[in-house]
Amino acid sequence: MKVTFVTPPVLVGKRPAERSAGCTHVVYPMPNIYELIVAAVVEGKDGCDVSYRDFSHHCDDREWRQWLRSDDSDIYMVWMVNLSLEGDLLATAAVHELRPEAYVVFLGPGATYFIRKTLVHARNIVVRGEPEATVSELVDALATGKPLDAIDGISYLNASGEMVNNRQRALITDLDTLPFPARHLLGERRYHNPKLKCDGYTTALTSRNCPFKCIYCVPSSLTFAREIEHRKHNDGRKPLITMRSVESVDREMRMLHEQGYKAVGFVDDNFIWNEERTRGLCEVMRRYGMVWGCQARVDAITPAIAQMLSESGCRYIDLGVESFDDEILAYIKKGITSKQIYDAIDTLKRHGVPVKLNILIGCCPLETRETVRHTLREAKRLKVDQVMFNIVSPFPGTEFYKLCKENGWLATGKYEPTDVQRNSIVNFPHLTAREMERELQRNNLSYFLSWHFISTHIGRFTSVGEFMHAARALKRKLLG
Repeated sequence: MKVTFVTPPVLVGKRPAERSAGCTHVVYPMPNIYELIVAAVVEGKDGCDVSYRDFSHHCDDREWRQWLRSDDSDIYMVWMVNLSLEGDLLATAAVHELRPEAYVVFLGPGATYFIRKTLVHARNIVVRGEPEATVSELVDALATGKPLDAIDGISYLNASGEMVNNRQRALITDLDTLPFPARHLLGERRYHNPKLKCDGYTTALTSRNCPFKCIYCVPSSLTFAREIEHRKHNDGRKPLITMRSVESVDREMRMLHEQGYKAVGFVDDNFIWNEERTRGLCEVMRRYGMVWGCQARVDAITPAIAQMLSESGCRYIDLGVESFDDEILAYIKKGITSKQIYDAIDTLKRHGVPVKLNILIGCCPLETRETVRHTLREAKRLKVDQVMFNIVSPFPGTEFYKLCKENGWLATGKYEPTDVQRNSIVNFPHLTAREMERELQRNNLSYFLSWHFISTHIGRFTSVGEFMHAARALKRKLLG
């Protein structure tokens, strides 16, 4: 059984979707670690020949079709996010035309939510939610001709063309049982993170999901898929948090170190849970001498944790602050106050840990141009290492989406996938979609062209190549 994990070419629009975070177009490419874990699961099965192909850069329809004619895969796996849905379906229509016996299996949040839109062909199959165990069973069934009705967590068309949604798949409770991501399938391709400014970069995952209740939140494409599926079958409740052991993370970091990796970006929705676990993870990173970064909440930052981060090579910590306005923070159920934001930033700066702030423009109807500009002023005044400005998006399945529908805030009348680093489809009484887009551009230009940002980063690059990668990413962010 030949299985190819494929990122289809961009046949709709101009820029490829970023499939790891899942809510923007690519600013700088990063490996989709979630997909590579699934690939490792399939690779571990007897009789499976697994490959990975990324056609999202510099490939047109003619080249895509030429490759399909020469390929002999039995299954094409596609990790679909909302922004890629239309293009993925257009590209995979060519699979059914040129490789009519092959199956196309869609994973990820786009397929999990837009099941009916995705099942446009009898040989399309949707893997809903958390994919590893489901894909393992599905590959076995397709290889042996077993019926699909006994496989939890999939949707498909039956012989009559009717959509069938099998029952929910139970979540994996022991993440240590999963193999490490199949990074070797990426071949010679190299990735770069402008925040780490170091060759030999990859991403890693130590936990899944987040227990907090921010009304707008979609932390990652894997979390979004898990939450869509779990909430649908469990009265709207979020799935439980699952974590790898520190020993499992240690084994993976040792392997990466031996393979020559020098930098790791942890893509956990929330990396810092308590001092004991954080201490163990920091000791692992210090042991192998790699630079790294992560995402965390401001209310998790203590002086002890900041010291651990500082001593273990942490080169950035992403803090989701969204706004410095306490009324807005309360409305969006962020569970933090502006004082906690200021305290966390101060603590991290005192210990020499670079801080990146994630700001969300228009995250609730209390937002105005003045609150947006106040947030920008505060971000600049605090002189943090970096800021990322996004515009809120009403992702289906979130509380914010329901509020937008109930209050008529959707400018387009319905949800449409948008790049949160560029576009808005939300109109509030005191802030329109177009005003949000203008404020986003204003904030980006004001911050990234400031002397503080330029002088902070220019001397940190370890090579001309890393500087050029970062410059291209900044150009895409500012100009598209």
